[in-house]
Amino acid sequence: MSYLETLKMKKVGFLFAFIVVFFSVGFSQPVSRAIRTPEYRDLQKRLCTGWNTWYNHSFTSHVLLPEGFSINLCVARPGLWETGFLREMYKGSKSLPRPEEVRPGLRSDDGSYTSVEVKFKDEVLEIQSAVDGDDQLILVTPVKPGKNQLIVEAGLPWDREGLIGVEANSLVGKFAARTITVHLTEDPIKDGYVVSYNPHLTVPLSHEVGIYTGKTRTLTELKNTIAKSRAVQQKRMDSYGKLSEAFKAMQTILAWNTIYDAPNNRAITPVSRFWNHSWGGFVLFDWDTYFASYMCSMFNKELAYANAIEITKAITPDGFIPNYQAPFGVTSWDRSQPPVGSYVIYEIYKKYKEKWLLDEVYDELLTWNRWWPKARDVKGYLAFGSNNVPDSLRTIDKHNIQAAKYESLDNSPLYDDIPFNPVTHTMDLADVSLMSYYVMDCDALAKIADALGKKSDVKELHNRSKLYAKRLATMWDEKEGVFLNKRLDTGEKSHRIAPNNFYPMLAKVCTQQQAEIMMKNFYFNPAKFYGEYVIPSISRDDSAYKDNSYWRGRVWAPMNFLVYLGMRNYNLPEARKDLVQKSMNLLMKSWNENRAVFENYNSTTGRGDDKPSADPFYHWGALLGFMSFIEEGYMDPVPSLKENSKK
Repeated sequence: MSYLETLKMKKVGFLFAFIVVFFSVGFSQPVSRAIRTPEYRDLQKRLCTGWNTWYNHSFTSHVLLPEGFSINLCVARPGLWETGFLREMYKGSKSLPRPEEVRPGLRSDDGSYTSVEVKFKDEVLEIQSAVDGDDQLILVTPVKPGKNQLIVEAGLPWDREGLIGVEANSLVGKFAARTITVHLTEDPIKDGYVVSYNPHLTVPLSHEVGIYTGKTRTLTELKNTIAKSRAVQQKRMDSYGKLSEAFKAMQTILAWNTIYDAPNNRAITPVSRFWNHSWGGFVLFDWDTYFASYMCSMFNKELAYANAIEITKAITPDGFIPNYQAPFGVTSWDRSQPPVGSYVIYEIYKKYKEKWLLDEVYDELLTWNRWWPKARDVKGYLAFGSNNVPDSLRTIDKHNIQAAKYESLDNSPLYDDIPFNPVTHTMDLADVSLMSYYVMDCDALAKIADALGKKSDVKELHNRSKLYAKRLATMWDEKEGVFLNKRLDTGEKSHRIAPNNFYPMLAKVCTQQQAEIMMKNFYFNPAKFYGEYVIPSISRDDSAYKDNSYWRGRVWAPMNFLVYLGMRNYNLPEARKDLVQKSMNLLMKSWNENRAVFENYNSTTGRGDDKPSADPFYHWGALLGFMSFIEEGYMDPVPSLKENSKK
């Protein structure tokens, strides 16, 4: 007899409402991934336990794992049910308007403390939560008394098994191992017109209300516990001194965008909740996720490992990390994205010195590294492309010039008028950036192979690095004073300049003199890239710059970050200091205004909310601030681990 059948045999005394949700024998949406190490299985088990903001579809849903029991906070305006019921709460912007305005506040990585401010129908609420042992505590504070009501729903997302309902003046969740009861610090009211199909409690938002599980608490006791948790997090922020607000921006966006992917029983940090929603549950992009992992590694090793491993495990049967992975088999089976994974993972390894991480991902990284010359080498150069794969694999825009652009920079003017070659499956363009990424990948992966004692692989990787580095060096144009892309069909050089043209610094291919020339002629040149906001994604004197659309003139954090990493390989103190400071200024501009971290920014005004194609809470925007933390030594090896590695 199942647990649910046992419950039905007993008179559990549910009043008013109950919902039964059955757990299916298996999810139909899992992705295939080969996990090798027990360390990683244990890591994900630790991450996927306890209370957190796990549910993608609202910042104000608090979920307990492994049960999957949720406390969903909704807001309603009586008499306006068509437009006055707010269940899902996201971070919007002027260009991506929402009926609510969400201002994320101080929070922990693990959900032990969270805070968020929500404005709806001209009324403002502050919502805080804290974990006390196994119990969840939530405090909802109206900034001023208003007409809205708070609807506290019980939920069972992800088809979890259990019973939820209303019992007396409490919400109840009954599960195989325990029963969870949700209480309020005041008696709820009855409102038969509330637009909610879930078991729920309703209270007017005329004053503070506490919501809690476990033992009985007064409002004062609940507030005191939450205040103590807040103080712990504030102390953590303050420990970063002059960078405390920048740390809050980076840590906050990564923590709020971390969700639970139930079919795969994993915690992941996709780019944003908006993107997850539109892709049917989650979406992991290639280099975006590696950059998220890199940032997480500064303050949360386990989240860093989880994201680096999960995107690496998304490798396709053809042998490459895909552009994207989403539910229901939606994967870019035809194309990859810039290979930054080996570099990021080696940097994380340098910090923590745990070889099991390398064991977990090495085979996939090596397979991916070998794939590039096999699939994207044309006449000894590397070019972005798109494989010709069957439509049954659900690819999007496959085997054409747009798909090849998606492997790199979507709508970049660098690729305007470049033909697609259906025979080589690539653009007819030898790409400076891809050549640079690849040499960097070979060098980083060789270091990983060396750490694992794989000597023959080290030799193989060094040989490929030297081969493509030598070819990349020939792409320097003495007259222009920069590395130029080259047409593979005509042999002509492309004179369109983007930050990508600086990337040979990543590969350590250019000389010190060449690096200085590029900084003088291009970075510090107001007609090219220089200005209050840098670095635009195409030169300011390019005809496409005025488009101010995605990669056509806007500032992108990953571009700034990659140029910064390249600068670190050379003696360029003035340019490096300038880029780091201006990047930080750009990040803090929108963060201080309304707690936004944008996917991209206007390179003239510094605003992100002028375009709907700039997601207002996209995690890689925080790379603009991450540079400052690297400069201050926060990515240096953990002392204790560094000492242990020497023994």
